[in-house]
Amino acid sequence: MIRSVIRAERLTKVYAGSRGILDLTLAVEPGEVFGFLGPNGAGKTTTIRLVLDFIRPTSGKVQVFGLDPRRDGVAIRRRTGYVPGDLRLDERLTPRELCAYFSHLRGGRGGAEVEGLAARLDLELDRPIRALSRGNRQKVGLVQAFMHRPDLLVLDEPTAGLDPLVQQSFYELVREVTAQGKTVFLSSHVLSEVQHVADRVALIREGRLALVESVETLRARAFTRVQATFAEPPPPDAFARVPGIRELELHGRTAAFAVEGEIDPLVKVLGRFRVLALESHEADLEDVFLDLYRPEARNAP
Repeated sequence: MIRSVIRAERLTKVYAGSRGILDLTLAVEPGEVFGFLGPNGAGKTTTIRLVLDFIRPTSGKVQVFGLDPRRDGVAIRRRTGYVPGDLRLDERLTPRELCAYFSHLRGGRGGAEVEGLAARLDLELDRPIRALSRGNRQKVGLVQAFMHRPDLLVLDEPTAGLDPLVQQSFYELVREVTAQGKTVFLSSHVLSEVQHVADRVALIREGRLALVESVETLRARAFTRVQATFAEPPPPDAFARVPGIRELELHGRTAAFAVEGEIDPLVKVLGRFRVLALESHEADLEDVFLDLYRPEARNAP
């Protein structure tokens, strides 16, 4: 039987005077990219710190590689690469020196990979870290996480500060390591980032797990955004009986729709008017995410 790489059961962390996470249960399987989504303060970083035994749970339990993070922390860290959301580096060193230090801690593993990773991420290895921009410091964090080819990568907001070209290189690295059977736990509040690479996604809301689904299932649940600009403002009730419309905003000559299912009924009604411009975009994780975080969803039992 294949063992989950990360397994949490009713994991709870309560801080004095503030909420952490409550009754979180999930499993991350070998070879997948597991996206962990939520706004700042939802509980993403708390979950990661519990997984890596930086903090201890109030109740519940978590296992990594079937091991107890508290008892077997050294064995787990040997097989894990980690980029924290609040990345801090020794500014006295160069990236090359820092990576050599990490290689030494890992028994000499990963040193041969540093040059290639730095080239792919466009990182200069011999400038002092104190002279690097935020984006280049983030690249250092990524190099040290990937360099020893870990079985598990735990990445907390990994593309913060990176330009779009480097982000693409990061996505390629993630796809390559999962093709080798490695596992990636990717925590982010950037929906497009997770949508690029994730196989499954968990949404955490106010410390509680809202759902865990495949990306394809979530896309199927989402709706299509359509915006139309008319030559003349349409009547306020022109679209009242169109099936599938979940949201409608009319602003003069512009109408914005959120449509569930096929958009053909809407297109036929739009054909009754003179339409100057029509835009639509496919359903994506942002639609699902915003739908879950709307006031009605927050108040739902």
